[in-house]
Amino acid sequence: MTEPMGLRERRKVRIREAIAATAKRMFLELGFDRVSITDIAREAEVSRRTLFAYFPTKEDLVLQRFADHEDEAARTVRARRADQSPLEALREALLDALRRRDPSTGLNDSPEIVAFLRLITSTESLAARLTRYTSRGIDALAEALLDSGFNPLTARLAAAQVIMVQRELVIMNHWCLMNGESATDRYPKAIRATNHAFDLLRDGLASQGPQSNRRGRVRKRN
Repeated sequence: MTEPMGLRERRKVRIREAIAATAKRMFLELGFDRVSITDIAREAEVSRRTLFAYFPTKEDLVLQRFADHEDEAARTVRARRADQSPLEALREALLDALRRRDPSTGLNDSPEIVAFLRLITSTESLAARLTRYTSRGIDALAEALLDSGFNPLTARLAAAQVIMVQRELVIMNHWCLMNGESATDRYPKAIRATNHAFDLLRDGLASQGPQSNRRGRVRKRN
């Protein structure tokens, strides 16, 4: 059971969130390249040293939410039901996130979120930094699949495929919203695209993993 945070820890969380919120507001108003670390520290009423203690780089101020979720796929696999395959757990989690219009799916047409995603995709340094989180997400998922019974090569290749497919689905949703489609109109298409993508992944991995026999056929579950 997780123990409640103490006063010091809560204060750190509040400072971190306040700095991030200030930076996000300034970046959206003025543009990423036109706002300096000094500007943000002054507006957030903290020192540069304090800011860097929470966010080592300027890019981290924008992408900290992505960093918080980089191992989400791995956590989904580890927390899945005993009768559920890793791939189906990941499918279920993404479908649920789409239903909730989670911003991480790209299917949220709140003006602020659309502007935030536009900021990331249009800023070269942010897009480049985002690939690091993608890489670490692959590492984490590969380790979870390995622990689930996949051999090392299959775990690595499967993790890369899953993470890149998820990323592409997010990009597709985001660009549809950027081009004027509403999240409500896009939702059934996003569901179909997600199921299609995971069907393709499933069929490619059907003979792999701990549930397959030596001939490569998938054992039927009860």
